[in-house]
Amino acid sequence: MYRVASASEYLVITGIGIEDIKLAKKAWILPGQSYTKFDLSPVNYTFEVQAMSAEKLPFILPAVFTIGPRVDDEFSLLKYAKLISPHDKLSNHVKELVQGIIEGETRVLAASMTMEEVFKGTKEFKQEVFEKVQLELNQFGLLIYNANVKQLVDVPGHEYFSYLGQKTQMEAANQAKVDVAEARMKGEVGAKLREGQTLQNAAKIDAETRIISTQRQGDGKKEEIKVKTEVKIFENEKEAEVAEANADLATKKAGWAQQSQLAEVEAAKAVAIREAELQRDVEQMNALTRTEKLKAELLSKASVEYETKVQEANWELYKKQKEAEAVLYKKEKEAEAQKAMAEASFYARQQVADAELYAKNKEAEGLVALAQAQGIYLRTLLEALGGNYGAFRDYLMINGGMFQEIAKINAEAVKGLQPKISIWNNGSSTGSEMGEGAGGNSSSTAMKEVAGVYRMLPPLFQTVHEQTGMLPPAWMGTIPDSITT
Repeated sequence: MYRVASASEYLVITGIGIEDIKLAKKAWILPGQSYTKFDLSPVNYTFEVQAMSAEKLPFILPAVFTIGPRVDDEFSLLKYAKLISPHDKLSNHVKELVQGIIEGETRVLAASMTMEEVFKGTKEFKQEVFEKVQLELNQFGLLIYNANVKQLVDVPGHEYFSYLGQKTQMEAANQAKVDVAEARMKGEVGAKLREGQTLQNAAKIDAETRIISTQRQGDGKKEEIKVKTEVKIFENEKEAEVAEANADLATKKAGWAQQSQLAEVEAAKAVAIREAELQRDVEQMNALTRTEKLKAELLSKASVEYETKVQEANWELYKKQKEAEAVLYKKEKEAEAQKAMAEASFYARQQVADAELYAKNKEAEGLVALAQAQGIYLRTLLEALGGNYGAFRDYLMINGGMFQEIAKINAEAVKGLQPKISIWNNGSSTGSEMGEGAGGNSSSTAMKEVAGVYRMLPPLFQTVHEQTGMLPPAWMGTIPDSITT
């Protein structure tokens, strides 16, 4: 059969003529060979890895990995064909394998970094995770084609990122409020200042204009009055008749002068009153400006105090958390130390018990070996004596010095006593025997000595029998019935 794989597939051929496996895009499938196909297209795996930072703060790392076999390396394809291709790439087996590697490397890396380092160095953290995961995936012939790490998410019950975002948001909002208040203050103060300056300049110009106008009018009137007065005086001097008329005219002129002076005084007072009113308005504007400024300062100070109090409260909470964590860490280390001491004590006792057991075993083995050696010795000795148990027993008694011990014990027992001493004799000699002895003393002396020794044996055997209960062997003779009875 001639088989052809598609563009994203490979043929894996095994069987006769192939040492291990063979990869091909197209090939003849010979009798005794089998083949299968596996797909090279990558697959997206979505995970939510739960990790914990160095401060023991848990967080969730959502990630999407695009993973597939490495197509540019034949050795990696061989590993993938052997290890992964028998399973469906969408099966739980492959997904759990990839997920286990990613979660393991992510948790190990996150445990060595603080939450601030993870949050600020997201790019470096992502790169480090990819390198560690790729290193583990190489042994399965897999390659990370693409990976995307989403925003870090809080674990329910541990809202670190939420509180951090709220803190940043509150700081930005408070700063914006301060900036707005300061800008409003500057605008209002500037507007009031420009309005006051405008009013002041206008009032000043009006007052100066009125003063100059009044002065010009007064000067004109003065010149006019002076001329008229001179004319009238000249006329009065020239015309006496008109003296009364001149007096009335002088009185009227005096009234007119008084009115003129009053007008001048009123004009001066009006100008002063207007200046006082303008000054009052300026003072009111200044007071309003200072009031707004104090309000802004107090608002800024209150905001700063509020932020300070919040920061102090957060610091106290963080400090108490760290103290609690330190106490917990100390307790855990003490428990671990106690556990280690208990294990060491148990190990030492176990070693002592093992040593005692070893010594007992060796002692038992020595006793067994000694017993075996003594058994071989006794069996060999019994075989050498032809299986004669009596001779075997007598040999052991003689070799062990039993008779010497018996004699020693008897001697110790009768020391200081009046023992009953038995004298063994072969009896009285008859007359004929004496005669024969007299006639043949030299020829029978040796035989008499031997006969005397043999006569001593029955009483000796009798004594041993009475004290030990043992009978002499058959080859040494027997105890006469007259003696035993």
